[in-house]
Amino acid sequence: MAPKFRSNVWDPILIVSQIICMQCVFYVSTGLLLVLCALLFLDAGPHLGWLFDDREVRLGKPSGQCVFVVYLLAPVFCSMGLWRLVRRTKQCLDFTCTLHFWHLIFCTIYTQHFPQTVLWWMTNLISVVVTTVMGEYLCMRTELKSIPLGGSPGAAGNC
Repeated sequence: MAPKFRSNVWDPILIVSQIICMQCVFYVSTGLLLVLCALLFLDAGPHLGWLFDDREVRLGKPSGQCVFVVYLLAPVFCSMGLWRLVRRTKQCLDFTCTLHFWHLIFCTIYTQHFPQTVLWWMTNLISVVVTTVMGEYLCMRTELKSIPLGGSPGAAGNC
């Protein structure tokens, strides 16, 4: 029986590195989208609270609407991160939940209270679902690509 690629390999350094990279993808993409949104639609500049304060996600204020929309756009970039960094359909949900778990921890540390707004929880739940589904779709497409087994003229190692 031929060994499968990374089928049962436990590599904690790889996993921790992927988690850190996914956190970076999440915060860099969200931060850049917030800056872009602030420059295009708001008079005020962005601040760190937009990333970590649950009270900033509200629909009654233009900056809160901006934060809400950005949190709904960030899963597109996170799913591409899953596709390029993790590359495994089975692990998309794990990495997405880990990403949002650490985001919850960072938000709690920053605000010194557990997030309580319903809109923040709904936004993060939607983000988890969209990131997971899009990441799984992209990874599955890559995993299901046919593997060329030679047959082309000039290919080395034809049997």
